[in-house]
Amino acid sequence: MTALPVPHRVVDRHRETHDTVTLRLKPVGEALSAFAPGQFAMMYAFGRGEVPISVSGIPRDGDLVHTVRGVGAVSAGLYDAQVGDVLALRGPYGTGWELSAATGHDLLVVAGGIGLAPLRPLIHDAVLDAEAYGRLNVLIGARGPAELICRAETGRWPTAYTGVTVDRPGDGWTGQIGVVTRLLGLARFEPTATTAFVCGPEPMIRATARDLLHRGLPADRIKVSLERNMRCATGHCGHCQLGPLLLCRDGPVVGWDIAEPLLYVREL
Repeated sequence: MTALPVPHRVVDRHRETHDTVTLRLKPVGEALSAFAPGQFAMMYAFGRGEVPISVSGIPRDGDLVHTVRGVGAVSAGLYDAQVGDVLALRGPYGTGWELSAATGHDLLVVAGGIGLAPLRPLIHDAVLDAEAYGRLNVLIGARGPAELICRAETGRWPTAYTGVTVDRPGDGWTGQIGVVTRLLGLARFEPTATTAFVCGPEPMIRATARDLLHRGLPADRIKVSLERNMRCATGHCGHCQLGPLLLCRDGPVVGWDIAEPLLYVREL
């Protein structure tokens, strides 16, 4: 891990939606330390500042892939980056999904909106080492068809079940309609021998975790990725505090047994 920004050149840019882009970044010089799925980098747009962005791809050549939604001054600067432009990264930071701890289990991946991006490297690792796990299920929800990311690859993942649902279907949509938890009944997994990985808006995380508990998953086998206002990424500034946790250091990935009592405290 390095606390100093390392220059990276944009070598590929793929527009996912009207406000979301996936960037492949090649280090200019020495690469950062290896990232694990679920970890994040602090991404710096020159002249604007830096923001935390989870890794959405970990190629084996030292490049990094990040999916960025342009919703603020800094993230808009990252979204606007073109092939050949230079950004800066520092990291890796935070906790990962720890897929290896789910060896022998069915895997249930539940993503809401851009929450699919931090889960994408985990899915790739699970597919590459499929014999180590049971059935892989991927459930994806979005506000509408135009908000879905990774559309070119989701249908190619060799899963027991890949389900996609949207809240507002619009003309021409023939798939599932409704919140992502409606797909749980279509997935194929054994609750007492399943590890779930959940990322998306906080209300979606709470609803998914609640339904999984009702289906028999132990709370510590429900892994969630939480988001707070991260500034330093080193646990010193306190901006990302959630009760006793500093999410840049103790998260973003935590078990639901840890997250649940904190997320139901209104002041936090």
